[in-house]
Amino acid sequence: MIIYNVTIKIDYSITEEWLNWMKEEHMPQVLETGCFTSYKLFKLLDLDETDGITYCAQYSCESIADYERYISEYTTVMRDRSTKLFGNKFIAFRTLMQQEA
Repeated sequence: MIIYNVTIKIDYSITEEWLNWMKEEHMPQVLETGCFTSYKLFKLLDLDETDGITYCAQYSCESIADYERYISEYTTVMRDRSTKLFGNKFIAFRTLMQQEA
């Protein structure tokens, strides 16, 4: 199994709106692409929250090919939507992981 992990630090001013958007719109839309089989959203604990709150969105897929299809066909549109809605009030970085056990 492949996990596409997106870690996002959110400015306090958009936290509630962003969380609602993630849960109600964005994450379901990512799943609707057919590239992923499930998703989870986590709040990171025990971090410095001076600049905002940090979350991890994790999307599971069966293969690298599914992930690559998402990246090539959908990622630009998805990222553009978040930037249009929230501007520079968040930062994100992405990692790709493979489950070993």
